Amino acid sequence: MRARAVAPAIMLAVPLLAAVLGPLLAGAVTAADGPPYAPAGGSYPLGTDGLGRDVLGVLLRGGGSTLVVAIGAVAVAYLLGGAAGLIAASARRRAVDEALLRPLDILLAVPSLLLISVVAVWWRAEAWAIGLIVAVLHAPATARLVRAAALDAASGPVAEALALQGEPWWRIQLGYVRRAVLRPVAADVGTRVTAAVYLIASVNFLGLGLDPTSADWAVAIAHNRGALLLQPWSVLAPAAMIVLFTVGLNLLWDTMTDSTAAR
Repeated sequence: MRARAVAPAIMLAVPLLAAVLGPLLAGAVTAADGPPYAPAGGSYPLGTDGLGRDVLGVLLRGGGSTLVVAIGAVAVAYLLGGAAGLIAASARRRAVDEALLRPLDILLAVPSLLLISVVAVWWRAEAWAIGLIVAVLHAPATARLVRAAALDAASGPVAEALALQGEPWWRIQLGYVRRAVLRPVAADVGTRVTAAVYLIASVNFLGLGLDPTSADWAVAIAHNRGALLLQPWSVLAPAAMIVLFTVGLNLLWDTMTDSTAAR
């Protein structure tokens, strides 16, 4: 397992370190702005973009608004959807189940980009607003996943016996039922983070999210795509960061899930 995890871990570590530590290092390792689309070499190892910014500096400054926001959005989605799914699975009355899940079903029918474009009218260029709406869009699916995974455990004989012994509801749900839900949730997290990254990147690429002059990786791809043949690093470098993160995360997550299942 360790040998299989090395390559995915390295793939994942590169964009993550750039997103977390990059802003702290950017000022020390990047050059001042220069001419637009300067070729790679000299003071600009990866050249400059259409605004004359060092592409290396864009890589170091632009990861947080994509990766950190996506991971935070998935965490919030599971916090909201997971709570709703656990309550729905353990509810004794069908009315409670319906009241929790039917409003979420409405969100499943709304196109993601349409909802984000409406929100962007009020909170344009706000990373937290983009993350929040992505979390809301993923909450229905996480609620249904957690409910389906928890349904048998929450209504089974073990949960009934624990309740008869006087165990509080929250301890049964966060203890016994949580263990039953953990494996399907773990398998879903990697795919859901990837989907969140691509949704946030798509929003920024289409100009519905962050400011067009921000250093975000997806914004950089959108802004410089017309000069792909003139200065390819201005597009390929941020695109490679997104691909490394998504592929590395899923490969590493699959390896960890397979190892856990084997044990």
